[in-house]
Amino acid sequence: MRVTHVITRLIVGGAQENTITSVLGLRAKPGLEVDLISGPSTGPEGSLESVFADQPGALKILPELVRPVHPWKDFLALQKLTRIFRETKPDLVHTHSGKAGILGRLAARRARVPIIVHTIHGPSFGKFQDNLSNFIFTAAERYAGRFADHFVTVADAMRDQYLAAGIGRPEQYTRIFSGFALEPFLAARNDPLLRSRYGLKPEDIVIGKIARLFELKGHDDLFAVAPEVVKANPAIRFLLVGDGEWRGRFEQMARNSGLEKHFIFAGLVPPTEVPALVGIMDLLVHLSWREGLPRALPQALAAAKPVIAYDCDGAKEICVDNETGFLVRPGHTNRLAQSILELANQPALRERLGRRGQAFVHENFSAQKMVDELHALYQRLARTKGERSTGG
Repeated sequence: MRVTHVITRLIVGGAQENTITSVLGLRAKPGLEVDLISGPSTGPEGSLESVFADQPGALKILPELVRPVHPWKDFLALQKLTRIFRETKPDLVHTHSGKAGILGRLAARRARVPIIVHTIHGPSFGKFQDNLSNFIFTAAERYAGRFADHFVTVADAMRDQYLAAGIGRPEQYTRIFSGFALEPFLAARNDPLLRSRYGLKPEDIVIGKIARLFELKGHDDLFAVAPEVVKANPAIRFLLVGDGEWRGRFEQMARNSGLEKHFIFAGLVPPTEVPALVGIMDLLVHLSWREGLPRALPQALAAAKPVIAYDCDGAKEICVDNETGFLVRPGHTNRLAQSILELANQPALRERLGRRGQAFVHENFSAQKMVDELHALYQRLARTKGERSTGG
């Protein structure tokens, strides 16, 4: 079976890491030929394209496939994707992300690709944007959804949102958790040398946040509660991992609040360095207003670090309130501050929630489990397609 994945860009991010792990894992499966088409990875978020340096033929960059709406480039990308599919004749096209998801499905349909699969990593529509944008993106997803044989979701919440919007049928959806290499996180430790490198003392309580420094990621709410939290517990430090266009804005907010010493900007780090940084955290907060199932949550729990998350999209499927962490209503900053202080002040509670979360992640989030489930899905779809074509 020949399989081609398509994604808009390979910046440092959860959807991109999921796609890369899937492609590399599936390439090791007998009987599969798997490659990936991506648009160019530009911007302060960094690039993951180098992962394919020792995988000749695995990655093709399509310059016209860009994230912003660009009618001319979008037309060219559609034409080129269609031509590539007609020439390479994949048995299955698997699309990811918004732009590539729409153009890739349309191109696959035009090229008469037998099976089309789309992964919903996060919602393209919702309360996080204005009514006009919601209307446009919902209409686009409904249209492209007609050409998908099956949808993979990283959380049941994505299935429910898309079905409510009239996209697909329940039997067309399969949830496959976004797996990753667990071992580095399971082995993560509170390294005093790494702490000192970031100016952290052994007695500091480190609140971690792993996210792009951009809108909808919830950094503003963290800065809003920081003065109250630090006043109640001066040992608290915030370790922000990631970069983005809003970094200067957040650095200024730290200065304006007089809390420069309490905010550490680690910047963009390679995915291989994330486990070590999680190891020096005492807990992790994830305050995104839009995300399928935040990858940072299972990563933190794999290292037995409890989490605090906004109750958005699929977060509650891993951040189980009072079981693996605390779930907070989006924008409810009073409860956010209380949750941070409760975990910061109670080491035994952190240990209990973290260990429960670690057991859950160990069972459900291995990269191999994700790849095996994708492979099984491909085989099932191929069998079903074959039975239909023969009238079975």
